[in-house]
Amino acid sequence: MTNTPLIVLCTCPDRAAADAIATALLEAELAACVNRIQGVESLYRWEGRIQEDQEILLLIKTTAAAFSEVESTVLGLHPYELPEIIGVPVNQGSAPYLDWLTKSIR
Repeated sequence: MTNTPLIVLCTCPDRAAADAIATALLEAELAACVNRIQGVESLYRWEGRIQEDQEILLLIKTTAAAFSEVESTVLGLHPYELPEIIGVPVNQGSAPYLDWLTKSIR
């Protein structure tokens, strides 16, 4: 694994779940920053039916090397049976910001 910056997308059902996950990741130094975006409207297929929910989207700034620990932490705290945990590599960005991000992860 590498120190390649990664943004992990994770939707949560409410503020309590989002805050618990964000705080745990920051305290464990598995995330440099977590953005909490409220009011996300999600449409998805679940158990053969189309569902619609209001969710909170977390944008978790981490590294590829920390992804498995981020995933494990989210799975341990998330109330969903199958939470969204998607890592998107960051190919470009402000060099000083990306340096800070990678140095912030243990």
